[in-house]
Amino acid sequence: MVWRVLLVEDEENLQEVIKMNLELEGYEVITADNGLEALQLFKEQRFNIIILDIMLPEMDGLHVCEQIRLSDSDVPILFLTAKDSTQDKIQGLKKGGDDYITKPFHLEEFLLRVKVLLRHSVKGTKEEDNLKVYQFGNNEINFITYKAITPTAEFDLTKKETKLLKLLIERNNEVVAREQILQFVWGYDVFPSTRTIDNFILAFRKYFEDDPRNPQYFHSVRGVGYKFTNPPAEV
Repeated sequence: MVWRVLLVEDEENLQEVIKMNLELEGYEVITADNGLEALQLFKEQRFNIIILDIMLPEMDGLHVCEQIRLSDSDVPILFLTAKDSTQDKIQGLKKGGDDYITKPFHLEEFLLRVKVLLRHSVKGTKEEDNLKVYQFGNNEINFITYKAITPTAEFDLTKKETKLLKLLIERNNEVVAREQILQFVWGYDVFPSTRTIDNFILAFRKYFEDDPRNPQYFHSVRGVGYKFTNPPAEV
């Protein structure tokens, strides 16, 4: 397997050096010179890791990271930046970064950090492989393959859709507070709005409910949170 790297660095010489050394390690490297270009590439392609400068033209790296996390991705993000204060590092990690290395940096340490982040992301995927297949009504969710089957379609679920479904299903008939959803599904301080979570629930109703306007399974509890209800089959 060839790991795909999105390298976002506006300093041309440094970008070339990093790209060359990553390619020598066997990575496939796609580059971006500014934040908006990086975000567009992320939306169009799949990457295994993102190496992200903070001080970028068009859109800074912190904002790019925030948008990536809110768009439903857990891709590892390594900040690579000259901003070296403790507060800068804390802010980067709070925005959803997985690691933070400051310029100038030691090449061997940088390559090792990339390798460690990729190894951890693979471990996380393997842990999720223990999830089961769940059926409700005429619907089926495969937590291993991230696939859903309904009477009318078979389709892929995103990772965050799968996480939220798992959380709600495991708490069948219990109200799950918004804060618990944020912690379990997003897991950091880039918190989406209530509208964002509502959109997930609306999508689930569209996917799985016979009548989305009168949901049987996915419910919003005003001012509290959300609930999945799978009534026992009638005998």
